Amino acid sequence: MTGTATVVGAGIGGLATAIGLRRAGWSVTVLERRTELERYGAAFGIHPTAQSALDRLGVGDALREHAVPYRDAHIRTPDGASIARLPLERIERKSGRPELLISRPYLLDALLAGLDAFGDVPVKLGERVTDVDALAAGQDLVIGADGIRSAVRTARFGDRSGPREVGTVAWIGIADIESPVHGETWGSGRFFGLTPVEPGRTNWYATAPEATTADELRGLFAGWHDPIPRILAATDPATWIRYEMRHLHPALPSFVSAEASGRVALVGDAAHAMTPNLGQGACTAILDADALTRALTVAPPGPAGIAGALRAYDRERRRSAQRTAFASRTLHRFMSTERTRLRDAAVRLLPG
Repeated sequence: MTGTATVVGAGIGGLATAIGLRRAGWSVTVLERRTELERYGAAFGIHPTAQSALDRLGVGDALREHAVPYRDAHIRTPDGASIARLPLERIERKSGRPELLISRPYLLDALLAGLDAFGDVPVKLGERVTDVDALAAGQDLVIGADGIRSAVRTARFGDRSGPREVGTVAWIGIADIESPVHGETWGSGRFFGLTPVEPGRTNWYATAPEATTADELRGLFAGWHDPIPRILAATDPATWIRYEMRHLHPALPSFVSAEASGRVALVGDAAHAMTPNLGQGACTAILDADALTRALTVAPPGPAGIAGALRAYDRERRRSAQRTAFASRTLHRFMSTERTRLRDAAVRLLPG
């Protein structure tokens, strides 16, 4: 079926949904409250299932032009001892393709190029949505892709579910040197991650207690194994990004609403914002976009068809995405514990 849709939010999930709907023949408009798209350089991990979804959206080749494979990564202790391997080889064996890493600007560019190829999908910046019911009344469907503080979610589901802090601050950056090791190093109450992002550069992320400042961050990791201190020294603190780790809580009872005042679906962080510990935030948003557009593509025409497609989308994605979010929060607590001996002993039992 086809129809008219407004996508609120021009992040990964919103742009992917807009592409999917336009490929299915829908008339689509994208509204973004920011006056320019966020282009900070954090690396996203793209699981093979999300790669397949991007292939179905027609942007898989553009993704692979700038992505790098993620292989041979370990979990280490601060002295550099490896206690486990990340399951990247198993993922590659099972799917026939490796996990990929790509910087946010490249992924945004790939999605924007995929949308621009249609030539008729406006992306309107600086558009703040304040009346969701009025917006929905003039469209067949409104997509809430407007992040953890989603105005669309609040309008339809109230404010019971909202951002919840976990008491930890995350810092991310990209160093202009290439790390000889990749993976994560787990210490007491904090951890540090290193991944490739493009030749000659390394993506890094660190977590620390909430009150930690940029000046203090280097000191927290000064005695950790090489190249962690060198990576921090090689990155200008002015380019570091700090954010308080949050997740959406409690879990929503539904990702969709088919009220008489208009039909609404939530995707990405608006539906299930999670801590970044599993590296699945971008993937789940992409999978949401793919599932929603597939459901709408095969739906019969008319309001009843859209409502049925929304229910099918909710059945496919809600429990899966919420399980991922729960697992990520659980992993965060496990990684951040100060009982490191018990934790490290448990990690050593993981299959290699």
